[in-house]
Amino acid sequence: MTPALPCVLDHLVIGARSLEEGRGFVADLLGVSPVAGGTHPHMGTHNVLLSLGGSVYLEVIAVDPEAEPPDRPRWFSLDNPRIRQALEQGPRLLTWVVRTADIAGLDRLAPYATCEVREMSRGDLRWLFAFTEDGECPGGGLLPHVIEWCGSAHPSDVLPASSCRFSALKGHFDGADSAIATLADMGLESLFSGQTSGQAGERVSAVIKTPRGEITF
Repeated sequence: MTPALPCVLDHLVIGARSLEEGRGFVADLLGVSPVAGGTHPHMGTHNVLLSLGGSVYLEVIAVDPEAEPPDRPRWFSLDNPRIRQALEQGPRLLTWVVRTADIAGLDRLAPYATCEVREMSRGDLRWLFAFTEDGECPGGGLLPHVIEWCGSAHPSDVLPASSCRFSALKGHFDGADSAIATLADMGLESLFSGQTSGQAGERVSAVIKTPRGEITF
């Protein structure tokens, strides 16, 4: 069956109190340190990045202490008090992002019907991003954020090669979870290798192949 809105995995998003803490977390976990990304002035955040093979990458994001506060909630639930408290205990996977060539059609999917698509940029990169009204991650992180890159430039183009590769996602689905149908409508169900019981408040985890073996976080 043809997906209602075909999407592919773009990147994973780890939140941290600071970029240095997030960079150290990834280096300890995967054995490779992310490299500098840039700033997002409209969101008051900045990031570091790590290639996961092909056009898939890992983003570590944190509130930029030198940026002006944004005029709306920061993306990826970074202004959520519960998430901020969780990040006090250490960096964690917040969500994931998929790309599509038809972000204008995102409102065909009920969980995204109220999203606002806005233009964003960082350096030479230009993209469209679907923001939730409150800055929260769709489906508590189980459903992805959606992006459409404008032009041919993509962050993975300039990232150093790494020995880490994306393997799979694991979702914490409840028995009546409509997220499963939404993921099928986006053609993403094959990314999930199974179900996880998860920790309190966690709905998705990622599996990465490394020289140390498979790491789940």
